[in-house]
Amino acid sequence: MRLILALSLLGGLLVLVSCGRANPPPPGWGDRGPVSQPPVNAPVSVALASGLIDQRPDRGMRERVDAAGADLAVCRAELEAARVTFTPVPDRVDSETCGLAGAGTLDIDRGTVARLSPGGPVMTCQTALALSVWRRQVVEPAAREIFGQDVVDIVHYGTYACRSVSNRPGARPSAHSRAAAIDVAGVVLRDGTRVMVKQDWYGDGPEARFLKRIRDEGCQVFSTVLSPDYDAPHQDHLHLEPGGRAFCR
Repeated sequence: MRLILALSLLGGLLVLVSCGRANPPPPGWGDRGPVSQPPVNAPVSVALASGLIDQRPDRGMRERVDAAGADLAVCRAELEAARVTFTPVPDRVDSETCGLAGAGTLDIDRGTVARLSPGGPVMTCQTALALSVWRRQVVEPAAREIFGQDVVDIVHYGTYACRSVSNRPGARPSAHSRAAAIDVAGVVLRDGTRVMVKQDWYGDGPEARFLKRIRDEGCQVFSTVLSPDYDAPHQDHLHLEPGGRAFCR
């Protein structure tokens, strides 16, 4: 009788545990280490910031961005201290390979006139941090030096998309399936000039020089940078992705 009662209690506990189990994260999410995720509405402590977004890229910048981005509290502190508006969104699992963790919308950066177009894309905090460094320390100086004017829009093709790498059937999930990358199509200068990867990459004028410079210097900030020099699917944009092993092409 006691054995039957014990088995009954054990079965009840197993049911409770299974009912309370959260959905597992998509496979591969742990490849780049866990994200330290405070509550969405947790206060941000700027005391954790090191002023990373206002530092010029050097050989150690990529490692500093990855380290800060791996801890969401530190990542948010870096953005807040630099007056970059990053609004966290709840984690969610959309499929076996897609979902959001430690993500938010990247909104106004009060330290620059360069805006993202379309505005308010959802991305991981680590991606927002790397993009903010790249925007201020790579894109802005290059535009002022080469064109003598500011960038007012950074045109992009999006961040979050539930798909495989380059949309190839059977390929591994893209970083876009975690909102951990952004595809940049080009920029708009203050006078309205559009400098676009698709039309200007293979030229020999200042536009091509600018695009290749922001690609090359972007490799000091992002771990993966893919351009038209890489393959056919990247003929119209720069793929920018932080975290992981370095690959720049």
